[in-house]
Amino acid sequence: MRMGKALQLAVTLLAAAFLLVPTIQSVLAGVTVNYFQGISSGLTLDWIGVVWELYASSIFLSLGIALACLCVTLVIGVPAAYALARNPGRLSRAVEEFISLPLAIPGLALALALLQLYGSYKGFRMSWTFILVGHVLYTLPFMVRSVQSVLAAIDLKTLEEGAATLGAGPARRFFDVVVPNALPGILAGALTVVTLSIGEFNLTWMLHTPFLKTLPVGLADSYASMRLEIASAYTLIFFVMIVPLLLAMQWASARAQQITK
Repeated sequence: MRMGKALQLAVTLLAAAFLLVPTIQSVLAGVTVNYFQGISSGLTLDWIGVVWELYASSIFLSLGIALACLCVTLVIGVPAAYALARNPGRLSRAVEEFISLPLAIPGLALALALLQLYGSYKGFRMSWTFILVGHVLYTLPFMVRSVQSVLAAIDLKTLEEGAATLGAGPARRFFDVVVPNALPGILAGALTVVTLSIGEFNLTWMLHTPFLKTLPVGLADSYASMRLEIASAYTLIFFVMIVPLLLAMQWASARAQQITK
């Protein structure tokens, strides 16, 4: 029994080292004066300043698209999840599968389909809203499923009937009954949408233009064309933005699971 636990601990530590060691090396490279000389060359934050000077527009673009994507998925996803939870059946399952279809399609294929459909509209093609459409298609299923799982775990029909007997109309029931009860799922879905939108690469790589580089596209560009220290400093900024969102997403998911139990 002790041997089994020791083996499990050893495997866990090896897996953690396998993931953490390259990450730590990359972060250190971003704050080292000269990566090839190592830490002995000294530590500096100058490379982070260089990244900010070169790629601040990419960082703000990613944040803007992520927030816009969140707004769109909230407006579409929450009512859609409510409708699916309120009306279970074959049609609802078919609609749910249709919404989830982009998850089964590679990002490059989805981007190619968008280019074929809308590539001829130059104004739209050159706008950040074109990337936004791709991000909404990719992240919407996560919002719908997160909210739907919470709504499916509560007695939604009884709550709505009780509100209706008190004189609440459909809109009042939705905002005063459905939304408050769905908040854990909405929060989990919102954090997932923002995290995925900021970190999405394959779809964005096909849809971006030279003047519309998001955070992951700028990261790839920095590794391809800049000094290793600059690319590593960019990676450090990326981690600073993503890791808190991932931690918050885990917390929100745990809260949603507690509600559904």
